[in-house]
Amino acid sequence: MDLALNSIACKVALSLGLLLASARLATGQSGSLYFAGGTATDSSSGPLDTLGAGSTYNSPRMGGFFETIGADAIFFRNLGVGTEYSFRKDQGPYAGIRYRPTFYDVNAVYHPISDVRRISPEIQAGFGRINVNFYDTPQFCLTAPQGCSAPNAEISSVDHFQLHLAGGVRFYIIKGLFLRPQLDMHWVRNFTEFGSSWVPEYTVALGYTYTLRRGH
Repeated sequence: MDLALNSIACKVALSLGLLLASARLATGQSGSLYFAGGTATDSSSGPLDTLGAGSTYNSPRMGGFFETIGADAIFFRNLGVGTEYSFRKDQGPYAGIRYRPTFYDVNAVYHPISDVRRISPEIQAGFGRINVNFYDTPQFCLTAPQGCSAPNAEISSVDHFQLHLAGGVRFYIIKGLFLRPQLDMHWVRNFTEFGSSWVPEYTVALGYTYTLRRGH
């Protein structure tokens, strides 16, 4: 696991603790933790002279397998807060180099139906950032060896503001254990690395909801 993923893990652990603490203070509500897998997609931004050597490469479409770690706390009727970190598991090819994107956001979370035990629709809306890290390859090192000194082979990174909107449905299997298919829409400001500012993400999550009893 590289430094970026270690940082993500630390942020998730801290966020989860804060969210569950908020839920406990509210008394009688719930907190959830979930892990998801899926993909995020975007179009190509077109040909690029990435290495600065006069040779153009076609930039890729965004894709690949993404992992998501998330947590939320419902503390005012059906309304609460949540956080998500979603990152491509492996580096992908990007016009002669390699890349790995990471989305992270903080959201308001709303469950419009609370009286159905087995099915719970969910809506999220919030904001955050997307970070895209770029890494060298043997081809890049031959062209620009001075850029190949980083321990994790990272060349550079870019960071963009994003708005986040998501909708999903939790299907409770047993007690607090649930499956949740979800569609996330990320609007990324000045996302010139890819062809569109709109990035849809499709995931299926496995999670657990812990219901906090009044008086605990």
